[in-house]
Amino acid sequence: MNYRRLRAAFEKWYPKFRVNYAIKANSNLSVISILRQEGAGADCSNMEEITLARMAGVPSSRIIYTGNYNSDEELREALESGVTVNLDDVDLLPRLLRHGTPEMLSFRVNPGVGAGSHPGLVVGGERSKFGVEEARVIDGYRMAKEAGVRRFGLHMMTGSNVLDPEYFPAATSKLLEIGERITRTLGVEFEFIDIGGGFGVPYRPEDKPLDIERVAEAVCSTVNHHLEGGGLSGQPYLTVEPGRFLVADTTILIGKVHHVKHTSNQVFVGTDIGMNTLIRPMLYGAYHHIYVLGKNQAELTQTVNITGQICENTDMLAVNRRIPHVEAGDLIVVTTVGAYGFSMSSQYNNRPRPAEVLVKNGEAEIIRQRENVFDLIQKQHIPPRLLS
Repeated sequence: MNYRRLRAAFEKWYPKFRVNYAIKANSNLSVISILRQEGAGADCSNMEEITLARMAGVPSSRIIYTGNYNSDEELREALESGVTVNLDDVDLLPRLLRHGTPEMLSFRVNPGVGAGSHPGLVVGGERSKFGVEEARVIDGYRMAKEAGVRRFGLHMMTGSNVLDPEYFPAATSKLLEIGERITRTLGVEFEFIDIGGGFGVPYRPEDKPLDIERVAEAVCSTVNHHLEGGGLSGQPYLTVEPGRFLVADTTILIGKVHHVKHTSNQVFVGTDIGMNTLIRPMLYGAYHHIYVLGKNQAELTQTVNITGQICENTDMLAVNRRIPHVEAGDLIVVTTVGAYGFSMSSQYNNRPRPAEVLVKNGEAEIIRQRENVFDLIQKQHIPPRLLS
């Protein structure tokens, strides 16, 4: 299991280690519950995700709330909920303090670096909308300390789907250097160092899987070096916030071929799944391996575009993809869709979303019912004047 592998890799080198699952990747309550049973906490980006985490049994003490551009209501609710508040901007602190002083607080630091498999996935660096720049972060912790905050954490989240193992210790070192300056200046002792997530998974056949054991050893060595050097005091928890790494390769998406259309220069394989079901190919140009169920996958006899039924020309799951012979009635399988699949799906074109099924030891359980047209309209109301 991905969770157990990741945890074992880090605990080997740094026993005081915790995992907070990034709920945004896959927010199904059963998925959150499985990871909670394994020992994971929750990384939440809004109050709705905090509610889901609690419904799945995650205690407030194991939830970190990292919003961005928060409303006053969100700040108040987060403070009242008892979760750890992680602020994305120093100027959010005075607004938070209007509702009370938290026992623990952290800031999301932008250490000036970022990485990702697509520009849209880079969430650190000078062009990122996220995080507190180094020049302001000391002021943030000073203000918090003067306001009566007693316990502190240090946080960053700078990339997504990173497959370069060298990136993580390098980014961690930058964060810890900033942390050392905060400690020297203010005497702040951090109870946790949260390096975020971003651990990548291979989507393309040529992608090399991330060596998480190598990453863990290098990151923990970096942390231990900074602790032994005296720049950071205490023995903080080392925390990570993976989402994709834990769930992406656990899930497949099955679609049915309705029609194969031949034009003068292209072949379109029309299915009952599309950008409404899996938007990553349209949004990021993301690659997902697709195979035809029951066909010899070595016999790649045709080049096709695999599309859904949405009224957009960008509704493509794959373009110019080599696949075996396919015809109406065949089933196609899209792999590695457990992260940012259903969680980014939509009901566009009034298309209900599919069911989700959990399979273990040959037993299948429905963990999300298939939607129907009544799910699309259940929150709608027609004023009486429009009924005549």
